[in-house]
Amino acid sequence: MLSGSSWEEYDRSGQKLRSLPHDVPTHAKSMDLQRNKLKRVTGISRFTFLIELNLSRNKIMEFAHEMHNLQKLEGLYLNQNNIRSIPEGIFPHLRRLKFLKLSTNRLAKLPSDINKCTSITYLDLSKNCLQNIQPLVGLPKLKELLVEKNQLIELPSQLFQNGSCELTVCKAMGNPLRCPPEEVCAGGVMDIQSYFQEMEENPNTRSAWTVKTMFLGCSMAGKSTLCRSLRERKPVSVAVEDRTEGIEISQLYAQGIRFLFWDFAGQEEYYLTHHVFITPRALVILTVDLASYSIVDPQSFKDQLWFWINNIQLRVPDSVVLLVGTHCDQCRDQEEVTEKKEDIEGKVKTMLADRRTVLEQQKRNLEENMNPSLFTDQLDELECLLEYNLKVLDLITIDCTKVEDIEELRSHILMCIQSESVFLCSESILPKSYEAVEQAIHTLVAMHEIPQHGIVQLDELSDLILNHVKLSRESLNSILRFLLRYLHRIGVIVWYEDISVLSDRVFIQPSFLISMFKTIVRHDLVQQLEGVSRDLLMQEGALVKQKFTWVDDLRCRGTLHNAAMRILVRRAIQKLVVDDDDLVGEVVGTKREEGIILTLLQHFEVCLPTLVGGTMNPGAPEFVPGETQWKSAREARRDPDGACLFPIYLKDDLIVCQKWGEDRQDDISVHVYFLPEIPYSFFHRVIIKTCSLYPTHWVGREQCLLCCGNRLCLVRHQSKDEDPFIEIRCRRPEKDGEFQQLWDLILAVMSKMFVLSRQWPGLTQQVHTSCPERGCPHYFTWRDCREFNNTDFYNLVKEEKLVCKGGHTRRAELIFPKDK
Repeated sequence: MLSGSSWEEYDRSGQKLRSLPHDVPTHAKSMDLQRNKLKRVTGISRFTFLIELNLSRNKIMEFAHEMHNLQKLEGLYLNQNNIRSIPEGIFPHLRRLKFLKLSTNRLAKLPSDINKCTSITYLDLSKNCLQNIQPLVGLPKLKELLVEKNQLIELPSQLFQNGSCELTVCKAMGNPLRCPPEEVCAGGVMDIQSYFQEMEENPNTRSAWTVKTMFLGCSMAGKSTLCRSLRERKPVSVAVEDRTEGIEISQLYAQGIRFLFWDFAGQEEYYLTHHVFITPRALVILTVDLASYSIVDPQSFKDQLWFWINNIQLRVPDSVVLLVGTHCDQCRDQEEVTEKKEDIEGKVKTMLADRRTVLEQQKRNLEENMNPSLFTDQLDELECLLEYNLKVLDLITIDCTKVEDIEELRSHILMCIQSESVFLCSESILPKSYEAVEQAIHTLVAMHEIPQHGIVQLDELSDLILNHVKLSRESLNSILRFLLRYLHRIGVIVWYEDISVLSDRVFIQPSFLISMFKTIVRHDLVQQLEGVSRDLLMQEGALVKQKFTWVDDLRCRGTLHNAAMRILVRRAIQKLVVDDDDLVGEVVGTKREEGIILTLLQHFEVCLPTLVGGTMNPGAPEFVPGETQWKSAREARRDPDGACLFPIYLKDDLIVCQKWGEDRQDDISVHVYFLPEIPYSFFHRVIIKTCSLYPTHWVGREQCLLCCGNRLCLVRHQSKDEDPFIEIRCRRPEKDGEFQQLWDLILAVMSKMFVLSRQWPGLTQQVHTSCPERGCPHYFTWRDCREFNNTDFYNLVKEEKLVCKGGHTRRAELIFPKDK
């Protein structure tokens, strides 16, 4: 029993129990049995005085019927188990139950009598397999409902009717919802109530089928030709000089389905911005150039398929990928086409199977650990990854010079979309008023009431829409934000609701925004800079000799001056639209403040504001004559007249190697492994996130060196035994009392990496510290620390000594952060 408690609490968590403990008296009021190995709770009915029971993070497979005897129970934790069903006849007896957590199980349905448990105020059913939550209707005191990441297509409207319950929180994201659409649920209970009220007042609803279709693949694989041919329903040739730069957007209507075609450029330099626009619930068409594909060269499969499938799986792991083999007309004969098709399909199946094998093996490794309860979070993440189902459909071969091949592919795509077994729900049920607002936006564009560039203030857009719909301002305001979220998700517009400085603007023409992006992130940026005219330089107040400095800094340091960015974007704007000084200032920015483009590039971690100063100390304060105080390094880094670091343009790691020197045997080294692998551009974004913490740093393409006081921290991308990882390395401090400061530095970097990794749902990570003994292959595994905060980390280990599997003894503080 816990000392000092006002009631009798018994903590038996993390003790590897396989059955209920015998040393807990039956009059216990609180029992904590989480992180054990319980598969069932036979005998739980004897604890009839229990008020709170924690059975989370076990292996329980059934909701025991004898639980109905716990009639005083108020709080029940059963999350993170393997429960597949709940028998009838239990919940009507639990008349005091207020808090119920059943998340992360395998529930396919709910018992019909759960609504007889009328005392429930909090219910967490997230991360299950539920397709219907109708049994929850009738819970009068329910305030918080969590049903995220299930298989729900609809939410029952009765749950949100006034007087039916007291719901204040409802989280339902991560479901293939069509009624209400997911974008409505993102707004919370009030938005959901408003939606159902609109549905009741306007029964003439519209079933909208809109599919965002992303064309991915290597450069010159035929994406643009395929995209345009499908749209025109006939062969369309695309010249080499007309190939996609950045992303091109177009629409296609076929059999009541609207396709939003997003044609992504295949050059490597553009990959960095792809993650900004790749979204879930989309159809991915992955093009493969069969003429250049080689069966005997492993690199051919890796470049044309493995790279793309892997990144799709990490970013949107529940996607549908349709493989399309192009350039069949350039192959030797049909036999060659068939041979390559069979080879690709076989290798893709092997690739997906191998990935699953790696995850399953890693799961077994953790389960076989001496104390697997310390790795429950990591096991849960691996289990989640194993449940994702990326569908890679068989390869369709096509000759884009033949009309019949194009028609056949169109029919095949439509069949895939309409097949529930293949494609996730892409249908949304919209009230008539929502349809009217969307149509009004299209009308405004057609009538040129919205500028050609499509950037419009949210309030201004609302005023314009009111002129074209029969709605009150209040009604429009309740609709507009949902509709903008929906149109953003399907790719019609772009609205950065979560970026505070941009949330008041709507980008009605995403192609304009993308055009601005590709002026900065492109494969020929050096040539673009070299081609800047003297007239453009004069508009910025720059000299020709400054242009040569800009080119040199980009080539040697990966640094692009803000003045150069403004010139490049201004030139692009002047080509696309009529001269508009206000627009140029808003998009490009000025010497006094950042524009939209720089804000977005920094928000999406494509670049990092930095000083233009010398290389001796990049974090040194900038001296400004006439000022009484120097500008701090952090303030100077935000100077709009400064520059930005683009790690993607760096060529080597020479400066980092020079500053760091040789690795030492007694260095503190932490390895962060990412399963199944490190995503493309991930490390470049790690550089930006970590360098934003410490103004003094040196950066290379695959390494960066951070300086905090007199401490250095090396962060680098490594590959050992074909397992890529990110290493964080620090010099061992001279004084024992300095270990805490060193671990603070390491943990700050790890925290940034953890936050970044959450953007890839198909990714998990594990942390090792290698044994410092020379030649020893063994390592120490870090236990769960899901939130990556220092309080948790400093509780990793309290022992003075640790022993690796090779028998080498080391001080704990050399291996793990030690308790303060």
